[in-house]
Amino acid sequence: MPELPEVETVRRGLAPTLDGAVLRRVEARRPDLRFPFPAGFARRLAGARVQSLDRRGKFLVAPLSTGDALIMHLGMTGRFTVNDGQSGQPGRFARNHDADPRHDHVVFHLETDAGTDAVITYNDPRRFGFMDLAPYAEIEKSSHFNGMGPEPLGNAFSAETLNAALKGRSTSIKAALLDQRVVAGLGNIYACEALFRARVSPKRRAASVAGRRGERLYAAIVAVLREAIEAGGSTLRDFAGADGVLGYFQHHFDVYGREGEACPACAAPVRRLVQSGRSTFFCSRCQR
Repeated sequence: MPELPEVETVRRGLAPTLDGAVLRRVEARRPDLRFPFPAGFARRLAGARVQSLDRRGKFLVAPLSTGDALIMHLGMTGRFTVNDGQSGQPGRFARNHDADPRHDHVVFHLETDAGTDAVITYNDPRRFGFMDLAPYAEIEKSSHFNGMGPEPLGNAFSAETLNAALKGRSTSIKAALLDQRVVAGLGNIYACEALFRARVSPKRRAASVAGRRGERLYAAIVAVLREAIEAGGSTLRDFAGADGVLGYFQHHFDVYGREGEACPACAAPVRRLVQSGRSTFFCSRCQR
């Protein structure tokens, strides 16, 4: 499932077209994705202006002139494609490289802030993504965001806030990092990579990651997320940006998916274990 860097990559690809655009017409070509669309979904969007395109954790959030916010989650295989050309010609972004049009489930017809026509298409073969509408003024109280932790690249996240969130937790540090109440947007890939950089064992009790360990982990989380965003995220199976370009950060993984390969720091074999049903990759020699 796309994590923060992948969702941020998609946001940056869509924002130049979607920011300030008017949604002239919206096609919902089926009644549901992972969940049913909210009542009157296409009708409530028609005519609304997109104030901005933001990201919260692993969600895209578009505040609308109507007072609602369009909330979008990519799920496992969701992709957006932008066509901003004239007379049906491909614009800045053509169709994603292998997106099957049979899975084009939502189509946004819009007039951009520059006054040109554009089409944004949401394609999702497995339909694990979803879209919702909620009052923007109360969005942090919605079921999607209620209790969600701070953005790891924002001012509210620091070594101190991370240590405070981990205090008293008896679960493993790996499981704690995947808890969106601790920090928003972090998933399996980047939790593994951050723990390796911080030299913290994924099996260590979360409450014990304090002091210098907590400071190292905070710095590692921020660094690995920023580097992944710069690389356009990671493509393991289905992810591609709004321009159809695949992410490249997977070529820089230190441990994720590298079971049995040499640790880049000490040459010991990278190990794999299962925690809470997820594969964890780590170096037992470097990470304590």
